[in-house]
Amino acid sequence: MDDASMVGLVGRVTGTIGPGLVGEVIVRMRGGAEHFLAYPADGETRFERGTVVLVVEHLPPRTVYVEAAYGG
Repeated sequence: MDDASMVGLVGRVTGTIGPGLVGEVIVRMRGGAEHFLAYPADGETRFERGTVVLVVEHLPPRTVYVEAAYGG
């Protein structure tokens, strides 16, 4: 999957994301689900396990930057 096609996908946090932390998200794609290392897009927000997030940037092969999916 190319970089642009990852942007806009929704995922769920499986490992806390935040400043100084390497978090993890699971994203449904390609008929299944895949895990990615994740960082907050703004560098400051903390996302706890279970939070729904939106992929705003993808750095191949397995890193994404995310923000809150529902404005929260």
